[in-house]
Amino acid sequence: MRRSRHNSSDQAVTTVDISPLIDVVFLLLIFFIVTTVFVKETGVEISKPRAASSEDLQKQAILIAVTDEGRVWYGGREVGVDGVRAVVAALLEDDDQTPVVVRADANAATEMTVRVIDAAKLAGAKSVSLATEK
Repeated sequence: MRRSRHNSSDQAVTTVDISPLIDVVFLLLIFFIVTTVFVKETGVEISKPRAASSEDLQKQAILIAVTDEGRVWYGGREVGVDGVRAVVAALLEDDDQTPVVVRADANAATEMTVRVIDAAKLAGAKSVSLATEK
């Protein structure tokens, strides 16, 4: 009878080094996080009016919301109509071509929406638009 002996030196140990794979995954993750465009929302839920001629905006914009109660919001905080001019003027210091988009609720008073648009234009905004849905 034959006995088979297995020496530990006869067996080849094969391992897969996955550290380069982990490095590549982390680099991709960092790339996607850095290149993602973060859009600042207005901070309140708005029911936008519908318009057949609405178009998508191609660049970053200053978003100002007008609720149906007549409250004005920017960046998750209430600024009021009096604060719109100061907020828009401060944001236009970096790029004076940045458009301002007013997201007025469908049930918001027209007078309040016009006052917000007027304040944005007085702050130096060259382009002021109303957000709508198609």
